[in-house]
Amino acid sequence: MDTVLSAFKFIQGLGPSVMMPIIIFILGVILKAGIGKSIRAGLTVGIGFIGLNLVIGLMSSSLGPAVQQMVERYGLSLSVIDVGWPAAAAIAFASTLGTIIIPLCLLINIIMLFTNTTQTVDVDIWDYWHFAFTGALVAIITDSQIFGIIAAILNMIIIMVIADYTAPALEKTNGLTGISLPHGFTGAYVPIAWVINKVFDCIPGVRNINIDLNKIQNRFGVFGEPILVGTVLGIMIGIVAGYQIGGVLTLGITLGGVLVLIPKMAAMLMEGLLPISDAASEFIEKRFKNRGKIYIGLDSAIGIGHPVTLAVSLILVPLTVFMAVILLGNKVLPFADLAVIPFMFVLIIPMVNGNGFRALITGIITIATGLLIATNLSPLITTAAVNAKFKMPEGAMAISSICDGANPLTWLIVHLNDLGVIGVSLLTVIAIILLILNRTRIIKEAKEIHSLKDDTGI
Repeated sequence: MDTVLSAFKFIQGLGPSVMMPIIIFILGVILKAGIGKSIRAGLTVGIGFIGLNLVIGLMSSSLGPAVQQMVERYGLSLSVIDVGWPAAAAIAFASTLGTIIIPLCLLINIIMLFTNTTQTVDVDIWDYWHFAFTGALVAIITDSQIFGIIAAILNMIIIMVIADYTAPALEKTNGLTGISLPHGFTGAYVPIAWVINKVFDCIPGVRNINIDLNKIQNRFGVFGEPILVGTVLGIMIGIVAGYQIGGVLTLGITLGGVLVLIPKMAAMLMEGLLPISDAASEFIEKRFKNRGKIYIGLDSAIGIGHPVTLAVSLILVPLTVFMAVILLGNKVLPFADLAVIPFMFVLIIPMVNGNGFRALITGIITIATGLLIATNLSPLITTAAVNAKFKMPEGAMAISSICDGANPLTWLIVHLNDLGVIGVSLLTVIAIILLILNRTRIIKEAKEIHSLKDDTGI
């Protein structure tokens, strides 16, 4: 057992850009895609991840100093430091639960596939840290590793169902065929976006407002293209930060480049995944006659290239800092995780059918709520960091993050566990209901697909 855990820990330590090619290659061979195709697919996915990380790093390194300048310029003082998702992931994997999270989640995924309660093969094992993070906080608040493990499992089940449910909308909005996003941070905002979208549908006049960047681009030509949208937003952020003209223009060009390059890197990821996705569909069709579609579960980075996702996210960067200052009860100073705001919107955009207006309003609501959640969870996150021997930022008494620290699903699971057995039982019932509903939907969808094939003779 120790050898198995050590092997998983070694692979996990390689990072997504090395880990994903290995997983994609192995998956391709298992699915009989061919050695050559599997090698090429794995390497293409790895290069896509490197490209995405470089561009996201560029965005982070450009926005970070601008935000710091805003903080200094306006004299902002908040007591909880946003340490960013890399620190949160390190804390999660350094916890007791973090040592077993990968084999545990792989086992849960296999069980769900065989019981027809999911359509997703979640190969994104790096992002299992989101489930470990929730489990680590629950273990602290309940003083029980068992409750922590149960919480991590329930978190994964809920996110897997959400990934299945949103995959068709993701394909329609982002063009990501055969892909789902079982991402613990991104998926948590789907129920909120769904509710807000339904509320918009009920408001006369407001329900007709639609900021469609594709229509804007068609109407205004170059002035509606992502390259110019990103440049203008970058210039505005630079002005708010008080940059000199050179810094303003540099930030503008950089963020314009980010909006152009991210979709291209995401397209490279898709290029690598298509042969594996096709092989998976063929494999399932041959061996599991009662199955419908099967999705490859990936990091939500693959979906952040949508123009509405990027444009709304850049608008919300200065707004997030502003909200942090004026929001009563908030103690978190957003900083390191401002670059993950696009990840929050990857599945919100499909839920609002690409409507930029609804996405922006949903974003304002979720970020405001998220700041209060991050404030509420900061004592637990700080304790988890101390337990994991995480090196605290100089002068920081408390830490949190936007990614998972502001996660509404994590917050719900943690505080339901605070109720003891009653809370755990309620969460378990919710997870079981979701599994039953998902299984019913999957079986119905499979029957419709096979009935259509029988009728058409395909």
